Amino acid sequence: MSTTTTAEHTTLARTVTDVLQPRNALLAGMLGIGLAAAGDWTGLLWGFLGALCAGLIPAGYIEWERGRGTWGDRHVVDRTKRAPIFFVILGSIGAGSVVMVLGNAPGGILVAMLALWVMTIGLLAVNTVWKISVDSAVASAVVALLAVVHSPWWLAAYALTVAVCWSRVALGYHTVAQTVAGAALGAATTVAYVLG
Repeated sequence: MSTTTTAEHTTLARTVTDVLQPRNALLAGMLGIGLAAAGDWTGLLWGFLGALCAGLIPAGYIEWERGRGTWGDRHVVDRTKRAPIFFVILGSIGAGSVVMVLGNAPGGILVAMLALWVMTIGLLAVNTVWKISVDSAVASAVVALLAVVHSPWWLAAYALTVAVCWSRVALGYHTVAQTVAGAALGAATTVAYVLG
């Protein structure tokens, strides 16, 4: 591969990973899940709360720590430094879920929040011994949850999950196995709907 082709390849991978990063995927996905759960515009408010707690607050925490010099960038490639992020995510999703329960949020959005909370516990547990792709897990979870609450046609959006997996490997942040494991864990979030 020529130097120009390699640079273009890296630029494309960087664009994919930045555009489809967890906070963006969760913002779009949780709005859609909230809308489906409520059946009217109020679901967008619940979905935004879900996106705020599951994606935007954790992303803000990462940026804050990055600004302090704790991490080089939002990717936190050293798995041994990731535990605080998972605890912030768990706390934020937990707090959002409590607000949803107290506010009588539609069941579907609450189930999605709890599924993401359980997924985060899985990511934390695996991360203690092996690096797993959070970006791939979130991309997969969003697609899987949208497919469950809206329509199986959403499964076509797994092309975006594949793009996220590819970008993470292309940038050298993860191996293929780490992205596949993340995507599989994300897809498992739909078990909450099967059991519920």
